[in-house]
Amino acid sequence: MLDDIRWDAGLIKRYDTPGPRYTSYPTAVQFDHRVGSFDLLHALRESRKAKRPLSLYVHVPFCANICYYCACNKIITKDRGRALPYLERLEREIELIACHLDPGQKVEQLHFGGGTPTFLSHDELRRLIGHLRKHFHLLDDDAGDYGIEIDPREADWSTMGLLRELGFNRVSIGVQDLDPAVQRAVNRLQSLEETRAIVEAARTLQYRSVNLDLIYGLPKQTPDNFARTVDEVIALQPDRLSVFNYAHLPERFMPQRRIRNEDLPAPAQKLEMLERTIEQLSTAGYRYIGMDHFALPDDELAIAQEDGRLQRNFQGYTTHGHCDLIGLGVSAISQVGDLYCQNSSQLLDYQASLEQGLLATARGLVCDEDDRIRRAVIQQLICEFELEFANIETRFNIEFRGYFATIWPQLQQMANDRLINLTEKGIDVLPSGRLLVRSLCMLFDHFLAGQNNQRYSRVI
Repeated sequence: MLDDIRWDAGLIKRYDTPGPRYTSYPTAVQFDHRVGSFDLLHALRESRKAKRPLSLYVHVPFCANICYYCACNKIITKDRGRALPYLERLEREIELIACHLDPGQKVEQLHFGGGTPTFLSHDELRRLIGHLRKHFHLLDDDAGDYGIEIDPREADWSTMGLLRELGFNRVSIGVQDLDPAVQRAVNRLQSLEETRAIVEAARTLQYRSVNLDLIYGLPKQTPDNFARTVDEVIALQPDRLSVFNYAHLPERFMPQRRIRNEDLPAPAQKLEMLERTIEQLSTAGYRYIGMDHFALPDDELAIAQEDGRLQRNFQGYTTHGHCDLIGLGVSAISQVGDLYCQNSSQLLDYQASLEQGLLATARGLVCDEDDRIRRAVIQQLICEFELEFANIETRFNIEFRGYFATIWPQLQQMANDRLINLTEKGIDVLPSGRLLVRSLCMLFDHFLAGQNNQRYSRVI
């Protein structure tokens, strides 16, 4: 249940500032062009020596229709023929990466994202999975976490059957909002019936988990009509829910320029939407995992959080943070040991590199000891809402309070504000601080000082 969250409007107003979502630390903003394909090949060899398990992310950038709110790396096209040249380059990337890894390294986690992964035809999906199976050790016993993002307007029962046959056992379904006026304002017309059909297909075909995505703060939304959407979504009984805050950044994301500022809800309305959503999900039995994510108590993420096994990486909350993450496709990000690297975000550049038999690595970062220390602290706080100083001190041979002396007054202020309980032994995030855990993590972010934080969404 969500009784471990306490809504405090005064604290939210004070601490609701823009900041990273910490799918990594350091964040992708810190990546630079000094890191290239040579660094990735070196990291892959280290992964092979250690025989670490793998997590694969495959990016399919194409969408047939544009959603005005979207900030993903995507290409809007009705031309399905554009998929095949991309697929051919993707297969070449798979070959170039896999030859530097050990065939025995098991792929515990696989995720297809986009864009719209089902922009690919059934034959193309079969071909891509077949190529992955040929070059990576994909599990055949349904034991892995193999997920795919689904747009209900681009999938049907036969699609869901094919994906299950190919080994997918988790689906994440984009909903965002079910109100027709909101849908028209963001150019995403999607009926409840379309969404329900995909959820029912997933249940019938024995997918292990169904996640639904919602966004609050979209144009034409009100606390009342968003509450109706949340009720309709709860009735579908998803295992997990993601409830994201819409960040309106039209200067960065061109499609958002089609959204009129006067149609956006006021900040007070957005806060009311989130507060009511938390109440609705609490009543329905969902637990707050953290960072906009909710899950039923018997969901793997909720159980992992209870057991202290929850982790966070570029795939979001996960139980596979111990895996080396290999990103495949345009703009995809990898995390292999202490290396973060990202492929080119431009399709033509990505494809040109692969045509020449070269990896498309464009930028990245290699973590140093300070990065590792701060990453461990942020990971622990954002996943477990608690931190024992002794664990960090033993692991990194530091004295915690001395190492973080410059932020101690701010930690004490958070303790005075009852966001956290700060003792000689550690930090406990209190119920009134859990929604604001990003603000706490930002104190430990070495790179935020002097940075333009307007590139980030607000905490709430």
